[in-house]
Parts: sequence; C-alpha cells; structure tokens
Amino acid sequence: MKGNRNLWLGGGLTLIFASAALISFLWVPYDTTVLDIANKIKGPSGAHPLGTDHFGRDILSMIMVGARTSIAVALVAVGIGMGLGVPLGLTAAAKKGSLLDELIMRGNDLVFAFPSLLIAIMITAVFGASALNAIIAIGIFNIPVFARLTRSGALSLWTRDYVMAARVAGKGAARISAEHILPNVTNLLIVQGTIQFSLGILAEAGLSYVGLGAQPPTASWGRMLADSQTMISFAPHMALFPGLAILLTVLGLNLMGDGLRDMFDPKLRRAR
Repeated sequence: MKGNRNLWLGGGLTLIFASAALISFLWVPYDTTVLDIANKIKGPSGAHPLGTDHFGRDILSMIMVGARTSIAVALVAVGIGMGLGVPLGLTAAAKKGSLLDELIMRGNDLVFAFPSLLIAIMITAVFGASALNAIIAIGIFNIPVFARLTRSGALSLWTRDYVMAARVAGKGAARISAEHILPNVTNLLIVQGTIQFSLGILAEAGLSYVGLGAQPPTASWGRMLADSQTMISFAPHMALFPGLAILLTVLGLNLMGDGLRDMFDPKLRRAR
C-alpha cells in the first residue's frame, strides 16, 4: 500500500541520517576541529568522498557531526513542545469554555504571533547565540502546536460513552484525561511529532545559517550552507551536500509522517 511505501521509504531515509549521527559519536573519517588549509576547497575524491571546505575539513565528516547537532536540537525541541503542550491541551479540553481554557488558548495565539526565528533573536539578544538557545526558541514555538492538536483531539472524546461512564464512576477530569483521553490522541501526537521533527531540523538549519544556532567549532548543516554561500560558483559541492542532507532528512520524516497517518487512519488509506 502507498502508505506503507511512504513509511518504509521515509523510515529508511531517516534511519540513514540517524545512523550517521550515532556513528559520529564513535568514528568519523576526519577530525572536524582540525584545519587542513593545504587541502581546502577540494572536490570529491577517494580521500574525501564529498570534498573539503574552505578550511580543508572533510565535508562527509562535517555532515555526520552536523546530523548529530540537527537531530539533537530538533528532538529536544519536540520533546519540550510535547512535554508542555500536551498537558496544556488536555487541561483546556477538560475545562472547555472556562476562563482557564480561554487563557491557555489565547496564550497559544500569543506565542504563534512570534515565529521561532524572532523568538531566537530575542533570546540571543539576552543570552547570546548557541544551540541551547535554538532549542529553547524552537521548543517554545512547538508548545502551542501540540496544545491545539491535543485540545482538538480531546474535545471529540469527552462526549464518548466510555468517558461518560468514567465520570459517572467518580473519576476526576485529570484521571480521565490520563487514562482515557491521552491514550486515544497518542496516534495524532506521533504523526504531528514527526512533522514537527522535520520542521525542527529546518528551523535549526535556518537559525544556524543566520548565526543564531550552533556556533563554531560545532558542525551544523545550516552553518555549512552559510560558509559556502560566497564560494558556490567555484566550489558548489560545499553547498550541494549539506543541502541534500537537509532535503533528504526532511523528506524522509515527512514521508514517514504521511505513512504513519495512513497506518493509523484506514479511512485515509482507502480514500487514496
């Protein structure tokens, strides 16, 4: 089925870069902190399969270490979004129509008014540019995404018979949310999580590109693109390979999310 093809293809692409990130903890072809000016801006060769950059660093090694940076930033940022957004969404749904519900949703609207890049600029102005501040900026932007999704999914469940039965049995709103609502919105959260993960990688690359993310000597795909922008006419490989890494990783995550959505919702699969 198409959904399964998407899931397997997306999962395969994601696994390749996740494996590269894990392997980089143990081994990389060359040390990315060592400069080799004598071999700078070399094209792909046997010694350097993807070439070298303007400091003579091996681009394959940089991409492997950069995968570690991008995946870590995006993963933690999604964790922040889920960890704070899901409880807020469950609370808002349980207290629908109350002042608390209104405060949570208007707070979400306020956060949505500030894109992650603008949040990162504000945080950087106070604390300085770093990967940690990029995580905070992307994580803050993810909170209302998961809060809204959780609230929307939970609202449709509060009218179900089994929830009504739980209320009659004397269970409180918090217990019902944990035992009956959350397990039934988990599928939605998993699918959205893969999408936000891919957007997190794009956001990290964008923040690093403008100098607000990971700082040298930490390797980052966005920083690699920024370094290559003035050399693209005579060293296109410097931009091509990190650009492909971003493209394929984001594509893989989106395909995996699409496949998961089809798997969890048979109606969508049949419609296709």
